[in-house]
Amino acid sequence: MIHASALVHPSAQLAPDVAIGPFAIIEAGVKVGAGSVIAAHAIIKAGTSLGGKVRVDHFAVIGGDPQDLSFDRSIVSGVRIGDRTVLREHVTVHRATKAGAVTIIGADGLLMAGAHVAHDCVLGDHVILANGCMLGGHVEVGERAFISGGVAVHQFCRIGGGSLTSGNAVITEDVPPNALAYGRNTCAGLNLIGLRRRGLPVETIAELKKAYHLVYTPGGNCATLAQAGVASGAFLSAESLEFLNFFLGGKRGRFIQSA
Repeated sequence: MIHASALVHPSAQLAPDVAIGPFAIIEAGVKVGAGSVIAAHAIIKAGTSLGGKVRVDHFAVIGGDPQDLSFDRSIVSGVRIGDRTVLREHVTVHRATKAGAVTIIGADGLLMAGAHVAHDCVLGDHVILANGCMLGGHVEVGERAFISGGVAVHQFCRIGGGSLTSGNAVITEDVPPNALAYGRNTCAGLNLIGLRRRGLPVETIAELKKAYHLVYTPGGNCATLAQAGVASGAFLSAESLEFLNFFLGGKRGRFIQSA
C-alpha cells in the first residue's frame, strides 16, 4: 500500500506488496523488493536498490550524495541493500563515488538509529551497527561484525567478520576478524562469546587463540608473524587462516594493538 501523500517517481520499480508511508519520497529508478516497508518521511534516492523484506524507518535517507568535496554529482552511482536488512530512524547511507559503483549493505543486517554509512563502504551479511555509529568512506565490514554505539571508524579501515567493537571506540586501524576492540585502536583479545554462540568447536577456538598470540607476540611485526604462521602449515581451521591472512592485506598498513 502506498500512502496518498507519498511521492513516488513513475520510473521506480516497486514489488506489488511494498508498503510506503506518509510523506515518504521514492526517486527515479529506485528498486524495492517484495515485502519491504518504507516508513513515513523516509527518502530513497535515485540509484538505490532494496532487496526483499527490507525496512527503512522514519527520516532515514538512503542513497544521498557522498560528503566528499571532490565528488562530481553528475556521476551515476548507487546503494544496494540486501534482503531483510533493517535501517532504523535517521540512518544515512551515501552512494558510491565512482560511476556505476554501489555502496553495499548485505542481508539480514541492522543499522540502529542515527547510524551513518559513507560512500563506497561494503558491509557483509548479519552486520549490526548500533546507535550513532559512523563509518567513513571505503570501510569494509565483515559478516557478523557488531559495532557498538558511537563508534567512529576511519575511512579505508577494515573491520573483520565476527569482531565486536565496544561503544564510543575510535578506530583508525584495521580490526582483525573475531577480535574484541575498544578505546582507541586497542584489542582486548578474541570475541569468545561470539565464537561460542556461533557453535564453533572447542578445537577451532583453541587454534584461533594460538593464531592470535602468534600475531601479537610482543615486539613482533604482525604481518611478518602472520605470514610465517600461514607458511608453517600449523594452522588448519578456516577461522585461524582467515585471521592470519587478514594481516597480509588492507590499505591502512597497520592494525589495532593488543592490550
